[in-house]
Amino acid sequence: MKIKLTPDKDIRVEKIRTGNVPVLVLRPAKRSSVKVGLLWIHGGGYITGMKEMVYMSRAADLVKKYGVTVYSPGYRLAWQKPYPAAVEDCYKVLEYALGREETLMVGGESAGGGLAAAVCMMAKDRGIRVAYQFPLYPMISNVDTESSKDNHGRVWNTRRNHIGWRFYLRRHAREKVSPYAAPAWQTDYSGLPPCYTFVGDGEPFYAETLQYVKMLKSAGVEAEADIYHTDMHAFDMLKDDDLSREAIGRFERHFEHALKHVVNSRVIDQ
Repeated sequence: MKIKLTPDKDIRVEKIRTGNVPVLVLRPAKRSSVKVGLLWIHGGGYITGMKEMVYMSRAADLVKKYGVTVYSPGYRLAWQKPYPAAVEDCYKVLEYALGREETLMVGGESAGGGLAAAVCMMAKDRGIRVAYQFPLYPMISNVDTESSKDNHGRVWNTRRNHIGWRFYLRRHAREKVSPYAAPAWQTDYSGLPPCYTFVGDGEPFYAETLQYVKMLKSAGVEAEADIYHTDMHAFDMLKDDDLSREAIGRFERHFEHALKHVVNSRVIDQ
């Protein structure tokens, strides 16, 4: 699959800053009546990546197919500044988007999925409603799980996972921390947004992804995870094959469901 880091003709891009955070705002080239914003956070293990990765993410197609507006924050990476810099930057962009959209959803891949979960927890605690969350194969546990221990999967593995957490949490990398830092430490999942995610069964984040969904469901939150047989992390972004196409198709169907849920809820609220 060709790595794409530029927009196409169906997307209009605006470059802004909110505070010190650079943001890409993606809108349909043709005017859309949909007043839903999507904060989409890039991955990279908290140590790499860039906001332009949104063009190769699941989010770019949502702009073209469903008319939503996507906000992609250029948050500070952990080698520049450790926790809480990244999550604070992302939350700042959430606040900016909330002032401009009727409804907001949050998502991201890998570390971006972890930040998406953390931002949703922050928003709930601060009285801000996020309508839906899409933390894809999220990096949310700073301690080894059944699947992240001794993992030799493609793209991401145990060694790289430990490095990422060491940069992000420094001396607290293997300790119990705030769920804003590592969302797997959350104890109260009630009131969090409905969730959809997917993950490979051979990659490091398999166990923590399923545990996150399990805890949401046990708290009465609508949540679902699809599982694919692969040890390639972020396979949907990095390979153009039947498995990736299946994952992308199912993700988009779940997004359609979320969009209808959001619109219907807004009508009822009014």
